[in-house]
Amino acid sequence: MITFENWQTPILTFDENSETKGALEVLKWAYSNYKDDEIVYACSFGIEGIVLIDLIDKVNPMAKIVFLDTELHFKETYDVIEKVQKRYPLLNIQLKKPSLTLKQQEEKYGAKLWETNPNLCCHLRKVVPLQETLKDVKAWISGLRREQSPSRQHVQYINQDQKFQKIKICPLIHWTWKEIWRYAHKYNLAYNELHDKGYPSIGCEPCTDPVFNEEDLRAGRWAGTNKLECGLHVDTKGT
Repeated sequence: MITFENWQTPILTFDENSETKGALEVLKWAYSNYKDDEIVYACSFGIEGIVLIDLIDKVNPMAKIVFLDTELHFKETYDVIEKVQKRYPLLNIQLKKPSLTLKQQEEKYGAKLWETNPNLCCHLRKVVPLQETLKDVKAWISGLRREQSPSRQHVQYINQDQKFQKIKICPLIHWTWKEIWRYAHKYNLAYNELHDKGYPSIGCEPCTDPVFNEEDLRAGRWAGTNKLECGLHVDTKGT
């Protein structure tokens, strides 16, 4: 088993020209190397997440999946989670909430922290809950794709995650946006309706706008600020 402490780059060779471009093989490797209580998929339930859930179900239909419930998500996001739970009843889908309610956060840091200090808001409502989720596991799965942004172009299938001191597994790194949608339509997967309304990347409702530039799939996240990531995939902290 590869852990953060004994890390050595795994030698993995997959057919990247297959339908899943190595994703299915990576997942088979992951669930054969880690027990169910040693690995978790942190899913945002965007279209990449829906595809990855379908692939995970083919390999381990009882896998653990965690959604970081900031309590600020769109209704459509919660709706698609319900649809996924019905389609894959054996999957262990959990909603992880922050320790602070929105009211408590407002009392401590002021109203609409996502506007006054979005980094801190993401840290409190996403990064810390993920830290708690990963505390007792060896590895976690993410739906990152290299095409999504410049900061993700060097992501590998298997990564040493310096931020959380875990192994991070990214099965979809070689998938394109078109390939994600082609797979979703081929297998009639339920997905967030906001994708059809100009939202390629869907996060918290106050911080996500529709976009009109297909070349930048994350342009609608934290629009009008210099913030590009929530902090889960970069080594930043709330301040």
